[in-house]
Amino acid sequence: MAKPTIAAKSSMRIELEAGKTYAWCSCGDSSNQPFCDGSHKGTEFAPIMFTADKTKKASLCLCKHSANPIFCDGSHKAL
Repeated sequence: MAKPTIAAKSSMRIELEAGKTYAWCSCGDSSNQPFCDGSHKGTEFAPIMFTADKTKKASLCLCKHSANPIFCDGSHKAL
């Protein structure tokens, strides 16, 4: 299994909108972090689609090593 590119050793606070669907970048190569821009094409990676259940701020993972993909769990501190 390929390892994702570490986009950053941090998270990004994002305002998510209730009912809006997002495509979180799982490969780390997107220039539109933390969201997918299609850079994964031709690899084994695919974006993780999710819909925000409510409008809220969330810390999204940029290191791509979180045990809770999409959301930061602090894994970047060990990289």
